[in-house]
Amino acid sequence: MQAFTTEPGVRGPLEAIPAAGKRKILRWAATIAIGGFLFGYDTGVVSGALLFITRDFGLTAAQQGSIVSVLLIGAMAGALAAGRVADRLGRRRTLALEGVVFVIGTLIAISAGGYGMLLAGRVVLGLAVGGASATVPVYLSEIAPAEIRGRILSANQLMITVGILVSYLIDLAFSASGDWRAMFAVGLIPGAALTLGALLLVPESPVWLIRNHRTGEVRELLVSVAGEQRADQLIARFRHRREERRRAEGSGEPVSRGWRALTAPAVRPALIVGVTLAVIQQFGGINTIIYYAPTIIQNTGLTASNSIFYSVFIGLINLAMTLVSIRCVDRLGRRKLMIGSLLGMLVTLALLGLSFVATLPSVLSLVFMILYIAAYAAGVGPVFWVLVGEVFPPSERAVGSSASTTVNWLSNFVVSQAFLPLAGVLGQGQTFWLFGVVCLLGLGFVARFVPETKDRDYDAVDADLQSRFGRRPGSAALRQRG
Repeated sequence: MQAFTTEPGVRGPLEAIPAAGKRKILRWAATIAIGGFLFGYDTGVVSGALLFITRDFGLTAAQQGSIVSVLLIGAMAGALAAGRVADRLGRRRTLALEGVVFVIGTLIAISAGGYGMLLAGRVVLGLAVGGASATVPVYLSEIAPAEIRGRILSANQLMITVGILVSYLIDLAFSASGDWRAMFAVGLIPGAALTLGALLLVPESPVWLIRNHRTGEVRELLVSVAGEQRADQLIARFRHRREERRRAEGSGEPVSRGWRALTAPAVRPALIVGVTLAVIQQFGGINTIIYYAPTIIQNTGLTASNSIFYSVFIGLINLAMTLVSIRCVDRLGRRKLMIGSLLGMLVTLALLGLSFVATLPSVLSLVFMILYIAAYAAGVGPVFWVLVGEVFPPSERAVGSSASTTVNWLSNFVVSQAFLPLAGVLGQGQTFWLFGVVCLLGLGFVARFVPETKDRDYDAVDADLQSRFGRRPGSAALRQRG
């Protein structure tokens, strides 16, 4: 069942929506994308704070790694639960709840008197980060006009990169005093903003409303952005799809729901694409640089303050190239951006590894690191979140996003936990080369199995996806879409 996204055989149902209605949708998207900002801020702020936390608490290398990676354990749990919670409570209330958890986790972290309490605060923050990472793309996909769906879904990644950049700037601002508590405390502001924004400024997702038989509220929402005639047309389509699903259920053939639906033959290709892209995005090495950029740069001989300063440039490039990707995602398409991005990551990882193995000047390591971030941000970074919102059937979108995001965080945890020990055994250069091998494998997977979703309705995407996995979409697939 789809709301503002394209229906089968119909070009974008929001084509006739007035500009004022589209501006309203963009405001809703911007408000909810605060969740993406918090995702970026709370994962990025630790990179600079860790240098001073280590000094104050006398952390070992293993403890440093756990301060980073324990957030990812919380994020896995948060992402895993988010789909079911969002289906039960609604997208809006779930996002408000996640904002509250952000605030609680931040308060625990800034009041920590030692390693254990700080670790607990990072776990709570992880629950919120993981929940938001799964819920925000679902909400955005369910309010997105078809013709700008890629850009709206990319807003999540844009806000993640803004959050990372702001965290670097905050780290830099407090680096002279070494006040890592203040670095974390800034996150209280967007946490409160997400809660208030979700409760006061945005409506519930029309997909969730219609699935819960709240047709009156759906009509009121659609009238506010599309006018009465268009709203009635969309509601008629919703009712038609619901009747189709009821007939399928009445036929005696099983219709899967929830987590079980993800393993149904019709949905399995989407699940494979979602979780494999989640693994590729993380095992390509991105968060080793996001989390450990100051530490990596410091290993080239720069001071802590200077290493944080140079990491700001990484954040700026990340933001700039994400903006480029947003401009291109609805023009060039998802596949072209993914393939070009993975090629760029492969080349720059090879050069970055060489710079460490051959002990080239530190400025070259920094340049290769920046180019790698640029390649990632132009494609793999934002396009993963776009595709997660597009390849799953609407009825399984929340749990599909939850599953893909959980695997993303699990992969993130494995890579971030293993990076420093692995670099100590193999060397930093050789470790970056391993990430390059993952990018090479990712190129093959995207070329073979990932469908183009640009300007296509769900049925067209699904038909392409099924054919890539050697299946033909049929009635079983249709029953998963109600």
